[in-house]
Amino acid sequence: MTVDRDVIAEHEQTPPDEVSRATVIAYAVAATLLVGWFLFGWLVLRQGFIDSVGESAGAGFALLLVISVVGTVRRSRR
Repeated sequence: MTVDRDVIAEHEQTPPDEVSRATVIAYAVAATLLVGWFLFGWLVLRQGFIDSVGESAGAGFALLLVISVVGTVRRSRR
């Protein structure tokens, strides 16, 4: 099996996309809110531990889905 050197050179020249500081802060805020949502459900509403974990995980996966769709739309416009 051979590798085309031109293809490798094209991929090496493109710098990786850097994550902005605002993105990192937004992810940290989202993680904090999800942990807060878990603690609110578990300690204040007195749901079961597993129910609170499931609710927080579901909210987190929904948030990741929204982020993925927005990222796809933004990238397709470039």
